[in-house]
Amino acid sequence: MSELKIVYHPHPALRWKSKDVTRIDAQLKDWVEQMFDLMYEARGIGLAANQVALPYRLFVINPSGDPDQADLEQVFINPQIIKRNGSYDAEEGCLSLPEVYAPVTRAEKIVVEAFDLDGRDFAMELSGINGRVVQHENDHLDGVMFTDRVGDSVRAELQPLLDDLAGQMQHQQAEGQLADEAALIKELKRLEVERTA
Repeated sequence: MSELKIVYHPHPALRWKSKDVTRIDAQLKDWVEQMFDLMYEARGIGLAANQVALPYRLFVINPSGDPDQADLEQVFINPQIIKRNGSYDAEEGCLSLPEVYAPVTRAEKIVVEAFDLDGRDFAMELSGINGRVVQHENDHLDGVMFTDRVGDSVRAELQPLLDDLAGQMQHQQAEGQLADEAALIKELKRLEVERTA
């Protein structure tokens, strides 16, 4: 089974509008396991499939960020946020944007519907850090980064960091450590077709 890696801005997978998961099989379960491992390794609390270059509507969270608290792990397949109430600001970061942090306005309370890894549907009302991480990861599935949700002045402050990440990616591509844009897009399309056919 293929080994996953977290991808960084401006990898095209991060702007991909993910497709619904149509089957839960051994491959998907393996990917979920790898996603949790990568999330913990990077000291994160959530990770979306397109952050590991998989074009599917799926993310994993553990708001504690602690692998020893596995009871807090949750898998959201084909999630939909069906209700949002209130709003508040808090600082966010992203595993695909290392060292980039900014305050983001999110709904205070949400209701999310999704399927778990056993294919059972569920609905949850979430607030606080749990609600925030679900909103952040759900955005990823639509190709939206948290930096898209900041004001112009904050965006201008972050731009040099984003440019630096883009430069690093270009360098990796020039060195042959990472495929070029066209090849990355081709692979995303192949994966999309492979699991939705």
